[in-house]
Amino acid sequence: MKCWVCKRQARGYGHTDLRHPVGDARRYPIDWVFCSRRCQEAFHALYGHWLRVREGRTDIKEVEMIDPSDVELAAMRKCLPAFGAAAEEIGFEKPLGAYSEAEALRVIDAIVTRYTEAMVEHHEATKYPPVRGLKELVSDPFADLEDDLPWEEKS
Repeated sequence: MKCWVCKRQARGYGHTDLRHPVGDARRYPIDWVFCSRRCQEAFHALYGHWLRVREGRTDIKEVEMIDPSDVELAAMRKCLPAFGAAAEEIGFEKPLGAYSEAEALRVIDAIVTRYTEAMVEHHEATKYPPVRGLKELVSDPFADLEDDLPWEEKS
């Protein structure tokens, strides 16, 4: 299961919706799981704010963003070549404030596409946790066999 907030592997933190009685399947949403207390608290801050807005108990305003994780920072760094390529097509002599709407959207599309690809690459690479206790896989499964097999005659 993936963390609802950051999409990393969930590690035992969950959510129970106490509005529903015991035994009701809605009490235990199976996809509301988290990798850490930090993500769980971020979810509950967002969820609580959403409930208050929905019930009309608070004004609609922005909720503070949590600090980006190491994975997100790495994905942001991977966006730089895409940004550079898009800016190169437009021309480096043109200041960013002078971009037309189409040019700005081209740059935004390049950055967002690369960011999404980088996040997917990371999550696909970490999709399955490593199994402890197994030996490292070798590229040649017969590498540890001896050259002199007992049933072969030496010449």
